[in-house]
Amino acid sequence: MSLVQSNKLFALGAVDAQTISEADALAAATEAGLTAFVVDCDRARSRSAVLRAVVKAIDYPEFFGSNLDALYDCLCDTVNDQKTGLFLWFRHLHSGDPALADDAQAIRSVCDDVVEYGQNNERVFSYAIQHAGAHPAPEPGVDPTPYSGREEG
Repeated sequence: MSLVQSNKLFALGAVDAQTISEADALAAATEAGLTAFVVDCDRARSRSAVLRAVVKAIDYPEFFGSNLDALYDCLCDTVNDQKTGLFLWFRHLHSGDPALADDAQAIRSVCDDVVEYGQNNERVFSYAIQHAGAHPAPEPGVDPTPYSGREEG
């Protein structure tokens, strides 16, 4: 992908995760001079778990506010800290889960607001959300894997 194509890909903010692979999007973001992070949402079953995934991916401090206003503030600060801008790939956001459907839309709305902030401050913010359906139903008698991925014992 040429630099011109990369710049066009990220110019509008939201990248369609159905038309480009994660690896290609990350490579194009790097080529366009953007700092790129993958937010692994696969185990997230709530808004706070998705926000923890963002904190982990970008290495935000522990005092991150864990709400959408804090997400907006931290993303804007991170966009400003980059020479060109920032790209986030949300991997497997289970927007098909009833508990996450509204929150997924709210997170997208925050990202759209950060896109506008970036444009107003001569920076690029772009993101892709790889939607996943609902989490599989838990097996009877088997506790779900904790968000951290650790086995509790």
